[in-house]
Amino acid sequence: MKKKWKWSNLYLAIMILLMYFPLVMVVIFSFNESRLSANFTGFSLKWYETLANDRDLKEALFNSILLGVLSCGISAVIGTLGAVGMARVKYKTKGMMEYLSTIPIMIPEIILGMVFLVFFSMLNLPFGMTTLVIAHTTFCIPYIFMMVKARLVGIDKSLEEAARDLGAGPIRTFFDITMPLIAPAVLSGSLLAFAMSFDDVVISIFVNGPRLNTLPVKVYAQLKTGVTPEINALCTIILVVITAVLLLSSFLSKRAEKKY
Repeated sequence: MKKKWKWSNLYLAIMILLMYFPLVMVVIFSFNESRLSANFTGFSLKWYETLANDRDLKEALFNSILLGVLSCGISAVIGTLGAVGMARVKYKTKGMMEYLSTIPIMIPEIILGMVFLVFFSMLNLPFGMTTLVIAHTTFCIPYIFMMVKARLVGIDKSLEEAARDLGAGPIRTFFDITMPLIAPAVLSGSLLAFAMSFDDVVISIFVNGPRLNTLPVKVYAQLKTGVTPEINALCTIILVVITAVLLLSSFLSKRAEKKY
């Protein structure tokens, strides 16, 4: 019996093609011998060699990673504590407070960047890594806050009440009961926040220092003179690293499921 063709299969195929075809082209042209990405003239590894010797690009990559780790670490603490605290309090304006907590991700980035620029200028705060961390932490907090808040809705409150009845204090109850239960949400929110921080261009342009560049800002600046296959090589390396991390995470998850 022949399987009936479904239009959903065609739609899925088109969507996969649109999402992954540009990535495949970036990988292919990272091995292009020509400087121009208009046509493929031959296989070469010279752009990977150029990338290995490009000090400015490697410094920009390091700045982006450092910025993402710092902003996500701080926002993970603030967002988690904010979500837990908001779930335990009861007052009439609670809904309004939760709405205000998510405003930074609703405001257009260009407006948020201008606000940070004016605010830091009023404080006479020197622009650099400090202003970048503050700005990125601000729009990273809502991602973790929303993830943890959604996770807390599905947690049985009787677990915390049982721990308190057995003599555990609020702090021990949080670390022994609440934190293990919300850890997946904290991790998911942190990874999403890191991706948003690592990818940000608009806000970073407004608040970065004169001698400090993040990778997206560096790539954006190179668009004026033309992006070389060196950028394609860097994107390919990042793509390989991300794929390896995802495969390792999937392998460890399946291994943990087999144990239990």
